[in-house]
Amino acid sequence: MNRTEKESFVSDLRERVSKAPVIYLTDFSGLDVKSITQLRRSLRATGAEYIVVKNRLARLAFEDLELPNIFEGMTGPTGVVLGSDDVVGPAKALTDFAKDNNSKPEFKLGILERKVLRPEQIDRIARLPAREQLLSELAGVMQAPMAMLAAALEGKLQEMAGLLDALKEKRGQAGG
Repeated sequence: MNRTEKESFVSDLRERVSKAPVIYLTDFSGLDVKSITQLRRSLRATGAEYIVVKNRLARLAFEDLELPNIFEGMTGPTGVVLGSDDVVGPAKALTDFAKDNNSKPEFKLGILERKVLRPEQIDRIARLPAREQLLSELAGVMQAPMAMLAAALEGKLQEMAGLLDALKEKRGQAGG
């Protein structure tokens, strides 16, 4: 890569990083080209992309952005995962891929909402349920109190109807 190509690569990477809501740095040592291609496919399915980058070029791309300092994670072979809207999907895809490939790639660091994530925090994110499942659980939790209120009100209405029937019957007996 000549100087112009490097400058173009750095500016392109800087733009992609600035738009990504989540960034994971990984160590891909021990993976061959075929494995990295499979990893890229599985990440693409989650809306993320995997970029193998030289640490020096990554530092240049990250330098001018208002992101926390993650240069400590830029040692050895570095692969950058740029997530889209889904934070959990790329972490799950990386974790699942690592289970089948001798724990490779390994998480180094991540950035979520301008905060640094350690590898153990990224592993916890990967264990979260899918977004749709979380939303359905939330809907169920929010629906439960309303259902209990409706049942209580229905019970009171039935009780009131019973009392009115009893009163009607009593007046019918008293008048007749």
